[in-house]
Amino acid sequence: MRAAEHQPVLLAQIVEALAPPGTGWVVDATVGLGGHAHALLAACPDLRLLGLDLDPGALALAGVRLSEFGSRATLVQGSYWRLAEIASENGVTSSDGVLFDLGVSSLQLDTPDRGFSFRHDAPLDMRFGPDGATAADLLSALSEEELVRVLRDLGEEPRARRVARAIVRARMQRPLSTTGELRRVVHAALGATGGRIDPATRTFQALRIATNRELEGIPPALEQAARLLRPGGRLAVIAFHSLEDRLVKRALRHLSGRCVCPPGSFACSCRPERMLEILTPRPVTPDESEVAINPRSRSAKLRVARRAE
Repeated sequence: MRAAEHQPVLLAQIVEALAPPGTGWVVDATVGLGGHAHALLAACPDLRLLGLDLDPGALALAGVRLSEFGSRATLVQGSYWRLAEIASENGVTSSDGVLFDLGVSSLQLDTPDRGFSFRHDAPLDMRFGPDGATAADLLSALSEEELVRVLRDLGEEPRARRVARAIVRARMQRPLSTTGELRRVVHAALGATGGRIDPATRTFQALRIATNRELEGIPPALEQAARLLRPGGRLAVIAFHSLEDRLVKRALRHLSGRCVCPPGSFACSCRPERMLEILTPRPVTPDESEVAINPRSRSAKLRVARRAE
């Protein structure tokens, strides 16, 4: 995929939310192929942008796409887990805006040998970056009970026990190393239905999230972003599935000074700090025309908050 072919989700809404009135920095914590970054830099002639991504391939394509802006765009390979540290290393002490576009990218899904999709038989990798354990490593290492928790909690798979048991039986014969092998195991456990959603979808989602530890990094990264914003600066977060969106919603509530302790708690122990004002009581979603052009945008939800004055 070429960067210019990529269709960033909710593009107009992101530009409206994050385009600052004057000079300053915007941090794109998941720059991907640079679609949102390009639109922001084009809309704001004095804007400078710091873009982060774990994927060196995506960064290379983003660099080509943003080359027309010269030194106004700084790209760094790194995780949003280290947002504050990377910003400091690049001279960004405060920001007019921070963007998170969470989850797997079109480039990763459409590159067969990355192992994110079961549409092609490929090595079971699923890593956003080049380092760390692969999805195949994880499948070999997790116990049945751990697999059940991953499938249930990260994939919302209602028949997690059945799938986990099938994976354990299969790997006793030989390690599962390709997307095709895993898909066949899940189909054998659940049945290969002819429905719109493949039975292996939840398993692949769960394994991808676990491999990249996606969810656990969201709350601390959002707090780092909130602290980086100047007064009046904005934070925009796009989530693509319910697990992400629930975490984002909870984190933004906490950063807006509201308690997020479980109902019935005797006393608040979460220590909320009012740094943000939530601007989207309900998430912004793509309209019908955008979904028609880009069906992958269908599940996107955008939440926006502003740093308190």
